[in-house]
Amino acid sequence: MALTTRLPRTLGLLDRGEVGGYGAMKVATATAWLSDEDARAVDEVLEDRLPGRNSEQIRKAANHAAVMADREGAARRAERHRAGRRLSIRHGETGVASIEVEDGPVEKVAAAYTRIDREARALKTGNETRTLDQLRADIALDLMLGGQGGKSERSEVFLYMDLNTYLGVNEDPAELAGHGHIPASLARHIASGPDTVLRRIVTDPLSGQVLDLGRNRYRPTAGLGEFVRVRDRECRRPGCHRIAQACDLDHSVPWQHGGHTADTELVDLCRRDHRLKDEPGWIYRLAEDGTLTITTPTRHSYNSTPPPLHEPRTEQPPPF
Repeated sequence: MALTTRLPRTLGLLDRGEVGGYGAMKVATATAWLSDEDARAVDEVLEDRLPGRNSEQIRKAANHAAVMADREGAARRAERHRAGRRLSIRHGETGVASIEVEDGPVEKVAAAYTRIDREARALKTGNETRTLDQLRADIALDLMLGGQGGKSERSEVFLYMDLNTYLGVNEDPAELAGHGHIPASLARHIASGPDTVLRRIVTDPLSGQVLDLGRNRYRPTAGLGEFVRVRDRECRRPGCHRIAQACDLDHSVPWQHGGHTADTELVDLCRRDHRLKDEPGWIYRLAEDGTLTITTPTRHSYNSTPPPLHEPRTEQPPPF
């Protein structure tokens, strides 16, 4: 019904085979809360942005366009959902059950998962027989029951927000790495937290790509590795969205084959894709603008470009 009444352009992409049914469903879900007029406006904006993207990229693009179409409505919706957070339990058969924090604050859920995942990977030694999924579940339950689970360690999430948005000059959505776009009011709420660390990131005004990472911050910088994580945000293999903090920092050209430890040759890859890269026949090339080209053993090539921090700009904003 949404496609035939509110999203005719997405329906056209579906009919032409440029978007799959699952991707079209992501657009319908992302725009379900909008008015018919705003939904059609989003549909028009997305027509040229959806072809060739996977379902997760479509979800993020559709969410961003929806927030831009009704920024005040998005802020109210986020506030309402966060106010509805709850803990639920679902009992299964054969002695198992599931527990879930529903509609939890995304910055806390992301940080909690990062900590649990880090602890699980630290315990996954040669003598450990449990899988990573089992370890994550065990650590999460241990933390809830006894507050243990591993060494106490602060986790972080990356929030990308324009200075004007931070100052309240505009209501452009911000992006939370690994999650997607969130309303400006929620981003400012997260950024005002007592443990928040602000960083200056200089971007190319035309492409939105990261050019420089400011070194003035509350805590010491981790230097090059942190720059690459900020730039990449997620695993660089197309279709993988594991956040950069949970990935390995890897050379696109192995150092033993002439590679260098520089931002022009380092990328973030999750452990699985890191191992895949080292298999015979896989070729990785990183361009100066951050575009990673992956060539498979069957000689098919795929490009992965770090998402820009903002839409391309034709005019410079006025100086403060």
